[in-house]
Amino acid sequence: MRKFLVVNAGSSSVKFAVFADGAELAAGAVSEIGGAAQLSVNGQKQVVAAPDHRAAVAACLKVLAQAGHDLPSLTAAAHRVVHGGAAFVAPCRIDAAVLAGIEGCVPLAPLHNPANLAAIRALADLAPDLPQFASFDTAFHAGQPEVAARYAVPDAVQALGIRRYGFHGISFASLTRAIAAKGALPRRLLALHLGNGASLCAILDGKSVATTMGYSPLEGLTMGTRSGGIDGNAVLRLAEVHGIEGAGRILNKQSGLLGLGGASDMRALQLAGTPEARFARAHFAYWAVRHAGSMIAAMGGIDALAFTGGIGENDAEMRGEIMAGLGFVGLAADAAANAAGAEKIHDIKSLVSAWVIPAAEEAWIAAEALAVMDGTV
Repeated sequence: MRKFLVVNAGSSSVKFAVFADGAELAAGAVSEIGGAAQLSVNGQKQVVAAPDHRAAVAACLKVLAQAGHDLPSLTAAAHRVVHGGAAFVAPCRIDAAVLAGIEGCVPLAPLHNPANLAAIRALADLAPDLPQFASFDTAFHAGQPEVAARYAVPDAVQALGIRRYGFHGISFASLTRAIAAKGALPRRLLALHLGNGASLCAILDGKSVATTMGYSPLEGLTMGTRSGGIDGNAVLRLAEVHGIEGAGRILNKQSGLLGLGGASDMRALQLAGTPEARFARAHFAYWAVRHAGSMIAAMGGIDALAFTGGIGENDAEMRGEIMAGLGFVGLAADAAANAAGAEKIHDIKSLVSAWVIPAAEEAWIAAEALAVMDGTV
């Protein structure tokens, strides 16, 4: 049995899981790194000393060893890396050149890649003999046609790496596999990853041909704290008034559902029931439907759609609003199935099938690492 440790590091957290033969054996997380850090495993929380990512990774390894998953039992570690730029279009084993390449993508993802690198380096320090692999959130979109990926800017601007990359690729790839496991993969599949970060993807014959996020995860839909699409001149005006850092903080941390409704969490907005909260939810649904129309156009139609992510999996009312907005394509929801959180949520008369697919990014990362190790990628 080959066991893979999957690591998903954020700026102040490290999520971890152990997989073998596609099954999750253990999972947990260290949160609030650098502050009042807590380690959670199986619903149990404990305070840990984690001033940095190295200490957080050490705490993860310690609790895994106590559960029977010590370092000698692990085959390899696999990491989620948010941005692979133009160079990394497939999962790979991490070596010095790959580390340098991920470092080179830091300007493209300054909020994400440094944390990914910190976890990789921490694990290399703590377990130097453990092979490490990387899966990239941008890789699933790397084959998009140039007309979809390029901004209408001069070559000199393109040379700076300013183009549409797209994100949530690990989620979309695992969703595609899950849909294919139900039978023949629909030729034109609209995938909706709806969470605090949200994006849509047009998947034609199993491949991404368009997505709503672009150069960064800011573009596209209304999100928890991100504005989504906004005119470039409006961004310049914000930078003029608040400075570049201030503008970035507003657009990434203070906008979206939080800026409109006072909370970044959909459940909190639903419970609040204020006019502002209702407007924030309506804004989210409107732009999801509007962008969905763009994705459907990129595929030349639609045969199926699938919801995933925290909102996509748990907010039946939001799913219903979005499906109602897409009724013009022949989609008819099964209201009872949707309310019950069923897997299949389309009516028998619907021309488009609709599904709810639980996110399985960690399992996909483990599967990709195994494929690289076996030479099948």
